[in-house]
Amino acid sequence: MCNLYRMTKAPSEVAHWFNAAEMPGGANFGAEVYPGYPGLVVADGQLRQMSWGFPLQMKGKSGQPLKPKPVNNTRTDKLDSFFWRHSFEQRRCLIPITAWAEAEGPKGGKTRSWLSLPGDELFACAGIWRGSDEWGDCYSMVMTDAAGMAAEVHTRMPVIVSREDYGVWVGSDIEAARALCRPWQGDLALKRTAQPWAGGAAAVTPPSPTDRPS
Repeated sequence: MCNLYRMTKAPSEVAHWFNAAEMPGGANFGAEVYPGYPGLVVADGQLRQMSWGFPLQMKGKSGQPLKPKPVNNTRTDKLDSFFWRHSFEQRRCLIPITAWAEAEGPKGGKTRSWLSLPGDELFACAGIWRGSDEWGDCYSMVMTDAAGMAAEVHTRMPVIVSREDYGVWVGSDIEAARALCRPWQGDLALKRTAQPWAGGAAAVTPPSPTDRPS
């Protein structure tokens, strides 16, 4: 599953690529996006900042409420479950990315392997979104079976939406959108690195509630 991706383009470039309205007031997100942190999406024809992951309420052993956990991936075979169904049917979005990462290697020594579309500096993954009391608007990335180079590093991969299908994914035809939830059949570029997998998210100071998109 995808728990780290890059989005290295400026919001103005992203808005132009997707023919979307630029977001008012600017954006505050990192080039590497982790679950629970802000990222960019294109929703309702506008570039917007949201938190990556739907909040899942957790309880401790004694029943006490714990900090919500961000659920940032949505399997295609779970789109009709209660947790995801209404967002899939009513609030689909595009997630601009330049690459996504998977962990490879032995336990305790995993490194980052990056996947992208060769020749494309920017592309879109399928997303769904909703509002939340905890973090404001939030989004999740739709995942399908891995194919091609992606299958070398993981059993699943993001649903990549080709440029000609952007309108289909965010359009009103639910079944047409569902038909796009398939493994990517085009080329992929795989770049293995020596950069440790662990430590990236932990090295980032969690945003305070006032830093969350609202």
